[in-house]
Amino acid sequence: MTEREYKLIFTGSMGAGKTTAIAAVSDVTPVRTEVSNSDRATHAKATTTTGLDYGEVTLPGGQVLRLFGTPGQARFHFMWDILGKGALGVVLLVDNSRPDPLDDLREYMQAFANIIGTSRAVVGVGKLDQHPSPSLDDYHEALHELGLQVPVVSTDVRRREQVITLLDILFYQIEAADESARQGAAWA
Repeated sequence: MTEREYKLIFTGSMGAGKTTAIAAVSDVTPVRTEVSNSDRATHAKATTTTGLDYGEVTLPGGQVLRLFGTPGQARFHFMWDILGKGALGVVLLVDNSRPDPLDDLREYMQAFANIIGTSRAVVGVGKLDQHPSPSLDDYHEALHELGLQVPVVSTDVRRREQVITLLDILFYQIEAADESARQGAAWA
């Protein structure tokens, strides 16, 4: 099997768990660009990502899965565009305890529409056990309104197996799209 590199983006609002999710699955010590949080009015966490988070996973076939986490604050939107170039898919993490998590969903889905439109995405909703509203059905409805059919899963990013589940779902979509493209090329 030839070596192939995969680039995936983890995105979401500040505090959604991007840094934690990458650390939970990375085979290497993650690179983090965190600084003290100067926006405590928006989120009480001590630090925030200002550039990127980076980790990698070597898959059984030798492929390298490169994981890039975006900054969560909209003022770093330029980094979203830079990090998104060449990505095969997006893992959107949403914190269900935020004031309007469905608005967060819409903002990030629209910000990464160019990647999602040419590849795939999965949504991991955190803190659903503590904040049951909005429900997973509400997320599906919001995605439907955007014209998207994206899997939505309740996720605890501190748990490696749950982050791996998100990656498995995303890879299934990427592989299905690749197979569909190969079949389409064979018919041409």
